[in-house]
Amino acid sequence: MNTFRLGALALSIILAGCATNGSTGSPSAGSGLGSVLGAAGTGGTGSSTDSKVGAAVDVFKAVTVSDDELKSVSQQFRAYEERTEKVAPAKNKYAQRLARLTKNHVNEDGMKLNFKVYLANEVNADATADGSIRVYSGLMDMMNDQELLGVIGHEIGHVKLQHSLAAMRTAYLASAGRKAASAAGGVGRLADSDLGALGEKLVKSQFSQSQETAADDYGLAFMKKHKYKVSAMESAFRKLAAQGGGKGGVLDEMLSSHPDPAGRADRMRDMAAK
Repeated sequence: MNTFRLGALALSIILAGCATNGSTGSPSAGSGLGSVLGAAGTGGTGSSTDSKVGAAVDVFKAVTVSDDELKSVSQQFRAYEERTEKVAPAKNKYAQRLARLTKNHVNEDGMKLNFKVYLANEVNADATADGSIRVYSGLMDMMNDQELLGVIGHEIGHVKLQHSLAAMRTAYLASAGRKAASAAGGVGRLADSDLGALGEKLVKSQFSQSQETAADDYGLAFMKKHKYKVSAMESAFRKLAAQGGGKGGVLDEMLSSHPDPAGRADRMRDMAAK
């Protein structure tokens, strides 16, 4: 997202709202805001300049929110998610396995990371901007340790390369951002309803092909750096390709956000050979 351009758009809406106030022949700034950014309506033709300016200022604050503030939002979202998902307790076999595999990676490449398991049949893993990486038990059932490390390296790549940060910015603006950004001194504390809406936006978001390729490359470099089995990146994608293709299966979400596993397996094979 180009923050400068969106910030300029919000400022232009502010100016337009002031300039057109009282005019009956031109569209209101509030209607333009609603159509471009999905904001709530301003209340009809009787809307005041103050309400238009207030809405535009909220959008401006949302699109110019800092990286640190977005990481705070990510932490809030994870805390909400852990109230709604079934998190594997420390003594659970999945949690123990993940802890063993990731014990040397909680401080990785200048980042502070944390890892947890969600007990669900979904074949999925994801990462948020604050460095929280979550792995579903369904994925752990499918992958051996080396393949799982390859997936984890890929997710670490999304954090390091700031793909997760960009996705959070987009989701934040599209859902709870405008209201939360109005709070004095930063983004403020989000209500569970806002965090739920934010989660829906994140689930529906997809990384670009170039972002996925970059994360794959990071994952492969991660495997080489730590002297793990580099061919595991290929075999992990082969497993996803072999299990995919059906509708309504547990792979749907991961395949929608991590497309073309067969092609990516071929690429990882070729890259590892080099």
